[in-house]
Amino acid sequence: MNTDITDFFKCFSDRSRLDIINLLAEGESYTELISDRLSLTPATVSFHLKKLEAVGIASSRREQFYMIYALNPEILDKKISELIQTAKPPEKHGKREPEFEKKVISSFFKYGKLVSIPVQRKKREIVLREILKAFEPGREYAEKEVNLIIADFNDDFCTIRREFIAFNMMARENKKQKDGSFVLMYRLA
Repeated sequence: MNTDITDFFKCFSDRSRLDIINLLAEGESYTELISDRLSLTPATVSFHLKKLEAVGIASSRREQFYMIYALNPEILDKKISELIQTAKPPEKHGKREPEFEKKVISSFFKYGKLVSIPVQRKKREIVLREILKAFEPGREYAEKEVNLIIADFNDDFCTIRREFIAFNMMARENKKQKDGSFVLMYRLA
């Protein structure tokens, strides 16, 4: 099936289309006959037949002056589980993701500064990843260094630092110093 599975199932959500499917189950037919038997206008029947044809439920062929419509038994004989397994997710969501990220970054950053911390989780994660680019992978940072780097983007470095930990973007660890004291060290996760 070359169509989006949701379009396929939408065809069954209209009473007129179900009536047309039932009529075609009895045998091939043409628009005017279907129109007459179902008390629908030919334009309405034609519209619904095009929808059924688009998803592969029905097929058509020209016979002199008429378009003859028939059901596609290969599609209708399949189990719902088979249809769902063969369904391919639409690719449009993957293509929109980078555009969405660019839009979020341009909305929340002005002249390299973070104007506000987003409330929505997905937007907040995008903003945090953008700030995280200022850190070197594999290097450990003292808490003071982390605060200074974050402060270049926003004054609320405590919240952003905590969010790095909450989103598992950074790991925090107590390290023992030579003098016996402990210091918090941060590294990219």
